[in-house]
Amino acid sequence: MPVKTASDWRGQMLETVRRLMEAADPQITEVVKWRKPGNPAGVPVWEKDGLICTGETYKDKVKLTFAKGAALADPAGLFNAALDGNARRAIDLREGDGLNEKAFVALVRGAAALNGAPAAKKKGKR
Repeated sequence: MPVKTASDWRGQMLETVRRLMEAADPQITEVVKWRKPGNPAGVPVWEKDGLICTGETYKDKVKLTFAKGAALADPAGLFNAALDGNARRAIDLREGDGLNEKAFVALVRGAAALNGAPAAKKKGKR
């Protein structure tokens, strides 16, 4: 179930992300996690064979964090945050920013494929 989002540009950006997730792979599901008093709506999380991406809203940005972003090819240079980590990479979008939809869909497809790869499945089983 999609998380209720802000009615401003941040909510519009998350709606765009939802549409692109569906376009990338209709089997990707959205769940809500990490509800707390400061954020009762929680955080939208997109999954398929594991976590693909989270969509956190802040006062000045929407942060899309890819759990295995460091392992993904990003020829369009969408990742612009958390670039020094071993696993995650993020896309920070501010009001007025555009999102290269074709490149984003390719990134999501890559993340879903990585989650479904045999090595990824073996790591989760112990």
